[in-house]
Order: sequence, then C-alpha cells, then structure tokens
Amino acid sequence: MSKKSIVIVESPAKARTISKFLGDNFSVVSSMGHIVDLPQKKLGVEIDKDYKAEYVVIPGKKKLLSELKKNAKTADAVYFATDPDREGEAIGWNLKEWMDLKKQKVFRVEFHEITKAAIDEAFRSPRCFNEDRIRAQQARRILDRIVGYFLSPLLWRKVTRGLSAGRVQSVALRLIVEREKEIQAFVPQEYWSIDAELKKHEGSSREKKVFKASLEKIDGRKIQITSEEEARKIVADLEGKDYKVESVDKTTRSRSPLPPFITSTLQQDAFNKLRYSATKTMFIAQQLYEGIEVGEEGPVGLITYMRTDSTQVAQTALKEVRSFISSRYGAPYLPESPRVYKSRKLAQEAHEAIRPTSVQRSPKDMEACLTPEQFKLYELIWKRFVASQMNPAQMEQTSVVILADGYSFKATGSRTVFDGFSVLYKSDEDAEEESKKELPPLAQGELLSLQKLEPGQHFTKPPARYSEGSLIKALEEDGVGRPSTYAPTISTLVSRDYVRREKGYLLPTELGVKVSELLVGYFPQVMDITFTAHMEEELDMIEDGKADWVKILNEFYAPFKEKLDFAAQDIKKEVIYSDEICDKCGKPMVIKWGRKGKFLSCSDYPTCKNAKSISSGVKCPAPGCGGDLILRRSYRGRSFYGCSNYPKCTFTSQELPSTDGPPAADAQDKSALPPEGDGKTSP
Repeated sequence: MSKKSIVIVESPAKARTISKFLGDNFSVVSSMGHIVDLPQKKLGVEIDKDYKAEYVVIPGKKKLLSELKKNAKTADAVYFATDPDREGEAIGWNLKEWMDLKKQKVFRVEFHEITKAAIDEAFRSPRCFNEDRIRAQQARRILDRIVGYFLSPLLWRKVTRGLSAGRVQSVALRLIVEREKEIQAFVPQEYWSIDAELKKHEGSSREKKVFKASLEKIDGRKIQITSEEEARKIVADLEGKDYKVESVDKTTRSRSPLPPFITSTLQQDAFNKLRYSATKTMFIAQQLYEGIEVGEEGPVGLITYMRTDSTQVAQTALKEVRSFISSRYGAPYLPESPRVYKSRKLAQEAHEAIRPTSVQRSPKDMEACLTPEQFKLYELIWKRFVASQMNPAQMEQTSVVILADGYSFKATGSRTVFDGFSVLYKSDEDAEEESKKELPPLAQGELLSLQKLEPGQHFTKPPARYSEGSLIKALEEDGVGRPSTYAPTISTLVSRDYVRREKGYLLPTELGVKVSELLVGYFPQVMDITFTAHMEEELDMIEDGKADWVKILNEFYAPFKEKLDFAAQDIKKEVIYSDEICDKCGKPMVIKWGRKGKFLSCSDYPTCKNAKSISSGVKCPAPGCGGDLILRRSYRGRSFYGCSNYPKCTFTSQELPSTDGPPAADAQDKSALPPEGDGKTSP
C-alpha cells in the first residue's frame, strides 16, 4: 500500500473543503496559521548581522508542530497549500524549515479558488517555494518589528506603559488625527441659494409637471449670496418677472460598470452598503473562500481568494459569465468582447479579482446554505462581478437655462434610456445619477409659469470624519499598506484606544492624538505617508526580485536610529495634574492612560495605589441611583457611558443623557462580532 501524501493548509475549514477534492491518497491537515514567529519578549533580529532573524515556535503551538512532524514521517511527499500571498508563502516555508523534512519530497501548490478544477490544476503543476516572496515578507516582518520594538518604550516613557506603535497603523492614525484637527479648526461660512418652482403654461398633464430650477448667475456673473437680507432682496426683485427658456441641451451619457472587487473596494462597499466593519467583511469572506456546505455537494469554496489588489479575471470565468449574461439578460446586455480593467501600478497580476467561483451559483440558489450575513456579502460580490462584464447604462441628460430678466436659472434632469449593468448593481454615484428627476418637454423661447421662489440658508461643511470605508480608500490611494493589512490596522487602532468608533465614523481619542503628535514630532519619516508608500513599493520590488532586502532595511534603519537616539535623550515623562485630591492620602491626583482609557491616579504611586475613573459630571438618571456617569469602552472599541455603581446599577447610554430629561434608553451594544484580525491565526 502506497504512503499517503500530506497537504498542509492554514485552517480546518479549508482542510475539509480540499479533502473532498483530493481523495484517499492525501491527508489534509491544518497548521492553524503561523507556527513560528519572532519572539514576543525581545527584538529577535540581529541588525549588525544583515538582520538575521531568530524564529521561535509560537507559545501554544509546540504540540501542533509535533503532530505535523509525526504525520509527515509516514508520508512520501508533503504539499504546502497555504494562501497565495506573501504571508501564505512565509507560513509554508517556515513550517518546512521546522518540520525537518529530509526524506520527503516537498512541494508548494498555489490556487486562488477552492474548486475541483483549481485544486486539480495546482496539484498537477506544483512548484518550489518562491524565495523572493519569502524575503519580501521577512523584510516586512522585520521592519514592523524594529519600528514597534524601539518606538513603544518611548511612548511608555512619555505617556504610559503598555502603549505600542506600528508602521502602517501609525500613518493611519495620523490621517485620522489630522482630519479631526481640520474639523475642529473649520469655520463655517454662510451662503444662500434660491430655487424657482416652475411649470409649463399649457399642455398635457405630464407637461404641466412642476420642476425646480436653481439661480446660478446675475447679469452673466456667477452668483454668491452671503446673507438673508441679500437673498430676500433678490426674491423680491424676481417676483413678477417673465420666465423664459433660453436653451435646452440634451446629451446621452454612458455609465460604465465598476471593476470586480479587490480587497479594498470590497471592504469599502461592504461598509457603505451593509455597514460591515473591515474585520467583519474579511471574516465572512474567509468563510466563503474556504468552503460552505452546499447540500449534497458538501463544502464548496464560493468565492476566489479575498486578499488581492488585482482586477484580473481568469479566461474560464469570463467565458462562463458571458454565457450567463447572454442567456439570462439577452444580447443587448453583453459587450462584443470581455471587459478588461486596469489594476493599479504595483498590483500582483498573478492574482485574480474577488469573484464567485461559479456564476451559476446565484445568490438566490445559495441563500438556504448561507447565514444572513454570508448571503449579503456573497450577493454583493456576485452582482458586482456579473455587472462588471455587462454593457454600460445609457442616460439622457437634459440641461435647461431659464432667464428672468438679468437672472439665469438652471434645471437638470435625467432619464434612463438603457439600464445595462445597473439592472444588477448600482454604486452610490449611479444611485445619485438615477435619482435626478426627468424634466417635462421644454422648447427654446417657451414661457414658464412661476409657482414660488424658495430661498435657502446653507453653511459650508467641514470635511467628514473617516469611516472605515473612506479610510481604507485613502490608504489605498496613498499607497499605504496592502490588501491584508487594512482590517487589522483599523482593529489595532481601536483595540489600543487610539481611535473609537462613533456612529460609523473613526474618532481619535485624546490618547491617540498624543501618540500621533509625539511620533510625528520625533519620527517624521516613519509617519510620512509618501515614505511609507515608497516602502511598500520597495517590498514589492523585493518580491519581484528587483531589490536587495538587506539594502532596503539598511536604508531605513540608519536615519531611523539617528532619530531614535535623539528622542531617547529628549523625551521626558509628562505629568498632568487634576483638580482632585486623593481621598486616601491627600496628595494631588494625576491623569493617566490605561487599557480602558483615561483615569485618575494618585501622584504618590506606588506608595499610594488609589485610582478611579474620571466622571462626566452627570449623575446617573436611573431611579434611586445617584452614581456618576463614566465614559467606558466596549470590547468592540465603542465608547458609552456607564454608571459608577456598576454592577449594582447597569444603566448604559451611547450619549450623555440630558440632566433635565427622562432616562436614556439602554444603548449598550451586545451583538455578536467575529474575532478581531484578518482571518489568519497570527500573534
């Protein structure tokens, strides 16, 4: 009897799905993510020896490593089928090194979807490990370790122990903090608009349709109305004027579909349409990729690999989706040739876009096999992919200029001539375009009847705070981070209490502002967006075999060490005294930061260990309580107000209750969330 071959993947779910396709000659086992990594309590990198790394078995993984070694002893071949990216390559390579595979043949297999065809093809053409990809991942890991290991103690010295700094996370924090400062510094400016409600004099009921036109110019000059008094004068002057159509301009405009999803656009759309966090999106996408039980078929991978920055699509998938569009929607919806989308400059073109593994598995057909959350995300991916290969939508846009003496009004309308791809998928821009109402038929020289004039007061608005979706978009546009980093970056900022989620937006805490300002002041290179983006490009060059990883680390470390030495001498501990006196020893209380935010501590610590939460100054409105309301954080990173008498009083509120109103409803969020992280088990 021949020996079984061992196949190693990261997760049990992936192992179950792959086992179904490989048959009895293969035993598929899971490594549960990383087995080895840099040590947790020391640098683990010999900088003066070309950044030689010291890898150790992750605590709690020794037994699993022993089991993998034991399984491999009876095999004649070991296949590493870890994920098709840098991290997956490194997971497999590190395992190979630690499993001591001297007698077994070793193969690396790579696939971007877990289907029978993809698995069969991968095992027909296994390869060796890609050393350039491994070097790129090792360079990233060492770079991040150097930044975190040396910067964190400086934060401890300046602010409080337990803080930490990361390379990509710190740049993301800077974006959030600087946006908040823009908002706080913003001074709103008043301006007014004037709309005229008009309709045709005579004709059919359709032609009598009322429509609005906005005042744009006075005597040929763009109008700027800055006060109510000015607006009222113009309205008074417009009363009784004749309103006449000056021009009617009709154009047909094509709206093309968006490309299929890549990681960043999936996270943005899932947030905008489903209100899923980046972490939640990746958690669900991982489930769809690794395999879902589909009736008698058993586990099936429903989508391709979800960590990608490429919009490429396999020829077999293009052929299938074009056949589907033709049969389901008809020839008018099918382009003459497949649509090809450009990826950004440094996208990994060996990867594919995120798409369903088969468009024949429609969301409706899969709904019974999926949880409601899985269904919504799968439907989003399926519709975006199919729509991406359909013909453009055609819109007829009408622009009408209306004169009233020296005043010029403009009205715009739109109607759909051909729905095209929008029969399946609409972006926010598409929905906004289609929301424009159709104008009644109008002709040059036609007189209109004024129904009423509507002056409106407005104020300029500050830039919006970042949501998870808009932050990911900004990071991607700036070239900061890579597909696998966006979700864990945001999760890390929230878990460290540098940022809090407030009504769907990311709000920096006082602690986050202090950390960002400290890092920007002492380490402008690390916090520089352009520099961080350039570093990502250099990591990509290492992967492509076009750059030496040791040289790139040296170029980073020399100026970093210079700044580090200066900061170590210059940074002094900051002590912020409060107005409160310690009720145990009489010494002043000082403000400190901990894992749950800001708190008061006795200045005579550690002699006196008295500490307490900082009150909001508002009493708990629960009947008969009288405790103070204190700002707290949930495990999801959301802030809320809780009673200081907890657990005797369990009152909570998302907002600070009014002191003269009824008690606010309990708004504590107890809904379930998937585990933090990007779906891979790593330290």
